[in-house]
Amino acid sequence: MTARCLPTVLLGLALLSAIAAPPAAAIVSRVTVQSREDVLGGRPFGAAGGYEKLAGVVVFALDPANAANAAIVDLARAPRDASGRVIASANFMVLRPKTMPRERAVALLEVSNRGGKAALPYFARAAWSADPAAEAAFGDALPLRLGLTLIWVGWQFDVPLRDGVLGLDAPVATDGGRPIEGLVRCDWTVDEQTVTLPLGHRNHRPYPVADAEHPDNVLTERDGRLAPRRVVPRDQWRFVDGETRIARAAGFEPGKIYELVYRARDPVVVGIGLAAVRDMMAYAKYDASSLFPVRWGVGLGISQTGRFLRHFVYQGFNTDEARRPVFDGLFVHTAGAGRGSFNHRFAQPSRDAHRFSAFFYPTDIFPFAGRSQRDPETRVTDGLFAHEPNLPKIFFTNTGYEYWGRAASLIHVTPTGDADIEPLPNERVYHLAGGQHFVVDRPAVSEQSDAVVAYRGSPLDFHPALRSLLTRLVEWVRDGREPPPSAYPRLDAGTLVAIDRVRAPAISGAAWPRLAHEAYRVDYGPRWPDGVITLEPPRLGKPFPVRVPQVDADGNELGGVRSVELLAPLATYTPWSLRRGAANPEELVDFYGTFIPFPRDRAERERRSDPRASVIERYGDRARYLERVRRHADALARSGFLLVEDVPRVVEQADRGWTWLLPARPATTP
Repeated sequence: MTARCLPTVLLGLALLSAIAAPPAAAIVSRVTVQSREDVLGGRPFGAAGGYEKLAGVVVFALDPANAANAAIVDLARAPRDASGRVIASANFMVLRPKTMPRERAVALLEVSNRGGKAALPYFARAAWSADPAAEAAFGDALPLRLGLTLIWVGWQFDVPLRDGVLGLDAPVATDGGRPIEGLVRCDWTVDEQTVTLPLGHRNHRPYPVADAEHPDNVLTERDGRLAPRRVVPRDQWRFVDGETRIARAAGFEPGKIYELVYRARDPVVVGIGLAAVRDMMAYAKYDASSLFPVRWGVGLGISQTGRFLRHFVYQGFNTDEARRPVFDGLFVHTAGAGRGSFNHRFAQPSRDAHRFSAFFYPTDIFPFAGRSQRDPETRVTDGLFAHEPNLPKIFFTNTGYEYWGRAASLIHVTPTGDADIEPLPNERVYHLAGGQHFVVDRPAVSEQSDAVVAYRGSPLDFHPALRSLLTRLVEWVRDGREPPPSAYPRLDAGTLVAIDRVRAPAISGAAWPRLAHEAYRVDYGPRWPDGVITLEPPRLGKPFPVRVPQVDADGNELGGVRSVELLAPLATYTPWSLRRGAANPEELVDFYGTFIPFPRDRAERERRSDPRASVIERYGDRARYLERVRRHADALARSGFLLVEDVPRVVEQADRGWTWLLPARPATTP
């Protein structure tokens, strides 16, 4: 074990009794339960009955000689126990229905985004919690009412050390007992003056510096994404805070991109995280001694961990050591076309890629689509599903942000961007039109003038669609009931276009983007096929084409799943937001969209010269507006994109939007 292990993992190995002596072929060697309690005092959740919560530590034992583990980079260089297996451990939490028989049980294993738990906030309108216990942490409990066994297990080794965070204790690889060194890269988009910068991404724990004075340690600055790098003289910066940050006496200037390449040591066998998720699900499905036995398994990944699940399938981890299928279904949300740094030497799993942050990590790299395609530039033929014999049923859901900020169109167009790719029978592709990366309740005023008020942050709520789609995926996996057909913007329908073909309305004072995130062909050095980066920063090749959804006359996205916010709109909901008032003002803000309300009446529209019809001109009055909302909500429910139980709430939410926009007194924020 390494010094990186979580305190809860170390403590857990000494607490309570363990379920030991698994079958010889098992790869979960021990499950230690630290706590076990009824959920909400034993309250029943519909037909599923009462639930209990288990928390503790799971120990994995991986056979380096097994073909299922062959893809794990540096596993053969990790220390082994007396039986020749590599040992790792993680903390876990499970919510399980107490009386559900195994033959009817479905697990929803959420791959934890940076150590957190999002399934209940996303699918149950619950409060965020690292340890769901209070009533607010369960919301309306939709996943529990569906009878799902909820599983969380640590898979990421470098998560911040905080209470309730899920993490993995994985071993360090060595070269025959000698330390391994290599290059690690960090970068920062600086918007405010500062004198120090952290090596770890988003407060994650960085790799140790091998030698603070090594000539490989190079800091550069540049003025834009593709601008030339300028070396910062070595005497102007230094490592500080136990070599976990860098400092510069003159400070780091706003508007600059800084990039550090340093020589690191002690690479963790990061790919064990993929096996941990695989083996936890296999334990639930196949181990006769499982504490939370299930028949079917569904994996959930959101953003970072949506990319994780794409990587998981691409590298063949849906087949366990006994050659059995692991997940029967996957819900991959807001992953765009990405995979990530989940299985290479000195991988940093938190690093992602956006238009103007976290540049050129191995995230948006070919292949992108499930069907195998030939890249005409590299002449390589590959596909996301090409290396996995046990393909699950998969939902790929993306918002509009992923098309602008995460190259999402590449999952359903050719590498040349000139033709649509039809989804395979095991996949569905759903575009949640107009949405930003996540939902916010109260956007902040970004720009205000006599012409327009634009808010950074979009309140368009795609959670109702996700709730229905989770239900549909469970029905597809458990009952074989076909879900709604894919719904996404297409080239042949004119709803997916190049950026310069977007028919943006000329809203006075509201600029439209002229660029979007690009995925590149990237050279990480000759050892990259073996999972070792030797070229930092990498060498960029030709970018893949960018395609984004077309918009209607109001500027709202076409194609895909259009919620009532777009079917009976009160505003323009863009899934992008520009860096107005900052350096590089034409670049995109990470994650956020823009909310531009319609003029309230004809007089306001004419005063502002707004090309969009006013609210009163469109609907007349509140009653007629709400009647239109109800019709659209009912139609969405019939098509499978809205639960019948959610129709009243969607109508109520629309009513609040009307009241905010046409109040008795002026409003300042939604």
